[in-house]
Amino acid sequence: MGENLRRIRNGMMRRTFIGLLMTVGCLSQLSEVYSQNTPQLTSCPSDLQRLTELMLKDLPSYANRVIQRERLRDRPFPPSLYVLVAGSPEFEPLPLTNLQYQSVLEDTAQQVFFTTLERQYGEESLVNLENYYWLFLTQTEKGWRAVILFTQLASLNDGGLPLPPKDASDGPIGQGIRLWLRDCRAGAVKIDD
Repeated sequence: MGENLRRIRNGMMRRTFIGLLMTVGCLSQLSEVYSQNTPQLTSCPSDLQRLTELMLKDLPSYANRVIQRERLRDRPFPPSLYVLVAGSPEFEPLPLTNLQYQSVLEDTAQQVFFTTLERQYGEESLVNLENYYWLFLTQTEKGWRAVILFTQLASLNDGGLPLPPKDASDGPIGQGIRLWLRDCRAGAVKIDD
């Protein structure tokens, strides 16, 4: 009986060892395929246009996560607001020196304009909202930082005047931008080449 148990145990150990070798071989092949098809995590781009393109691609998901977290905390965000898409950025700055008495923003602040398409669901209807954003970014020793974000809601009536701009730094888009920049500085953003 002892001989039979020893043969069974040795056979099981051989099968286990062979199974482990096969698993390690398969895992190394899978990791090779995965690394070839997966974007690499890298440092945050220093080029403003590349940085903004990457940020706007991810911004709807970041902003929607902010909205969901705030809903769980019973904060006063609209109950059924979703950011669908962020548009292409524009980089031509507005001249600020003629609009202020004293210099408020650093000379290093870069201006970026973009739009978002947002959807708000009501009890019996839905409303698509196009919002305009004016973002000021500055590059520090530790990477890009958001200085301030303004928003302007498009006119609710066709042909009407747009609403005045307001500070949106603490809204879902502003928080989403800060979170994305934090992740980018940490090297946690996937960058496709």
